[in-house]
Amino acid sequence: MIQPPEIIRVTKSRVSCDGSGEIPAALGHPRVFLEIDEHGYVDCGYCDRRFVLAGGVADTPEIAGLPDISSGASL
Repeated sequence: MIQPPEIIRVTKSRVSCDGSGEIPAALGHPRVFLEIDEHGYVDCGYCDRRFVLAGGVADTPEIAGLPDISSGASL
């Protein structure tokens, strides 16, 4: 299984991702809003960043090994 390139811990269940970070936003991807559900994490369908709800059910050392969850994405 391919591990996600980046894991970001967040404190809110609704997050946005535009693929930026260390690169300018213009070089990323269109901004999408993602909703973390009962699994405790969600993956960006564009850049594969994994957003984990801090203190949630998935906030464990094994988070990198869990399957991709990209549902809940909206533009």
